[in-house]
Amino acid sequence: MPRDIRTLFDLKDQVAVITGGGGLLGEMHAEAIAEAGGLPVLLDLRGERVKNVAKILAQRYQIDTLGLEADITSKHAVIGVAKEVLDRFGRIDILINNAANDPKVQPGGEVEWSRFESFSPEQWQQDVSVGLTGAFYCCQVMGSEMARRNSGVIINIASDLGLIAPDQRLYRKPGVPDDSQPVKPVTYSVVKHGIIGLTRYLATYWAERNVRVNALAPGGVRTDQPEEFIRRLSSLIPMGRMASKDEYKAAIVFLASEASSYMTGATLVIDGGRTCW
Repeated sequence: MPRDIRTLFDLKDQVAVITGGGGLLGEMHAEAIAEAGGLPVLLDLRGERVKNVAKILAQRYQIDTLGLEADITSKHAVIGVAKEVLDRFGRIDILINNAANDPKVQPGGEVEWSRFESFSPEQWQQDVSVGLTGAFYCCQVMGSEMARRNSGVIINIASDLGLIAPDQRLYRKPGVPDDSQPVKPVTYSVVKHGIIGLTRYLATYWAERNVRVNALAPGGVRTDQPEEFIRRLSSLIPMGRMASKDEYKAAIVFLASEASSYMTGATLVIDGGRTCW
């Protein structure tokens, strides 16, 4: 019997844990879950921020939500979060690994801090800990709970820079020597490529446990970037513009719901066509 398309996209009462829930896209992911009838649980180091976002969503959509201060670079903290969510809702249906460091590319001294040659081990460790190790811990703890229940969905937020290298021409500054030009840090690409690898690994690892694992690779979102940067980046995108912050919401619902029931181990690319060039 054919399944009704509206039913396929329905997330009614499904509990979705979203890391980096206080960030721009984290809030949009939570809003998407709420609009589809799900119950978003937002995690972030900025506890008050996610509690406020959760409260707003609860009032707007008349649903139960939760905002928790959490350090996902600590497995102990992730275990504590999972326990709190299970105590509150009794289940975890969806995990969205969204948290990642994305430091602004700015001049930082005589030798640009972001350049590979001078990139600090401390910054490397911090970025990898948040974006990759944090996702590993969340999958290990919450994904294992899904596998135990033989049901669940994991969405790992990658990037177009998980598929291609950064175009460093975007960040060039006139009059600055080549060896001091700002660049997109190495860790962002490494983390996002790694997230796609983690996606494929877990998709096959838990396939028999009915846990689907996919990645979303968004392109750049227009916020308050300098106009020159927006112009440069838009020239690299076939559609000629950056994304609006709400243009990934439908994709989140698709990946989280039964609408994508035969999809696992895949990377959904929504980048205005940038990776075509």
